[in-house]
Amino acid sequence: MKQKITLKKIAKEFGVSISTVSKALKDSHEISLEVKERIQAFAKYYHYKPNNLALNLRNQKTKTIGVIIPEIVHHFFTTVITGIEKLANDKGYNVMICLSNESYEKEVLNMDMLANGVVDGIIVSVAKETEEKGTYDHFRELIHNGMPLVMFDRVIEEIKCNKVIADDKGGAFLATDKLINNGCTKIAIITTPDYVTVGCERKEGYLKALEAGNLKINKDLIINIDDKQSVEDQLQILFLNENIPDGIFAVNEIYAATVMKVAASFGYHIPDDIEVIGFTDSLISEFATPSITSVSQHGRSMGQKAFELLLDEIDSEDSDYQYKTALIQTDLKVRNSTKKTHLQKL
Repeated sequence: MKQKITLKKIAKEFGVSISTVSKALKDSHEISLEVKERIQAFAKYYHYKPNNLALNLRNQKTKTIGVIIPEIVHHFFTTVITGIEKLANDKGYNVMICLSNESYEKEVLNMDMLANGVVDGIIVSVAKETEEKGTYDHFRELIHNGMPLVMFDRVIEEIKCNKVIADDKGGAFLATDKLINNGCTKIAIITTPDYVTVGCERKEGYLKALEAGNLKINKDLIINIDDKQSVEDQLQILFLNENIPDGIFAVNEIYAATVMKVAASFGYHIPDDIEVIGFTDSLISEFATPSITSVSQHGRSMGQKAFELLLDEIDSEDSDYQYKTALIQTDLKVRNSTKKTHLQKL
């Protein structure tokens, strides 16, 4: 069976640049007849059919990039866009923003539209429905056609492209360790369905911190939220049994704010009865009552790094381009939803 061929593979085979292959396949007079014939024969043998995207990508830049995000109301994604736009504009690029609304179908439609010669590259945070389906052919086809792609935050490990991720495990460990050091012994986690990659990473950090703190894992304190149902209704299970947590780590700040509301409805006080820490620091965390101790992802830095990696690939003529994964460090912003330790009072 003949291997699937791409512009990059042809360029590597002949030791030339991708633009040289592109010109040869278009029968350009800039390429010698001998080289053209060899490249064309090779492409024909492997049934490679050039398309406008693959041939024009490298030598007809639009100076525009596409960004696909799952939702616009989430503060984290707005900070990422701010980081992308600032650096992109400094480099003379425009930014086209599309929303998937967590829909696989919308993500595919957006990607098809952007890849049709509209942009020079795409930055994407994968929709939850895409992760749930486990169907990634639209990413593979995009990369196969030579379109530079960067995934950020929610990434698919098996897709070979540049990626930018937060230190989700480390941030979750910091949060859980903070609760342990504050004296909490029954620590719950409010997390996403298991198919959401960032939720899994944060749960792993939570479990590692429990292990390091010699605390037993209690499955009753691990709550996976189904976004198709009421979050408040699902959180009530924490307060309807005898094993009430004294500390709660939520993998996003919406969950953190909601669990504080539900706890209050059961007569519990934050942080005196239950301490709460969220993930993704924004205005919700800052202005909630009480304000929420939260892990900061540094979305602006993530956006800047995503654009840097995208531009690096756009400008690269390397037929054997090496993809990178950038890790953005997290830190903990301590507020009023956790108790101040003796050391903090000094």
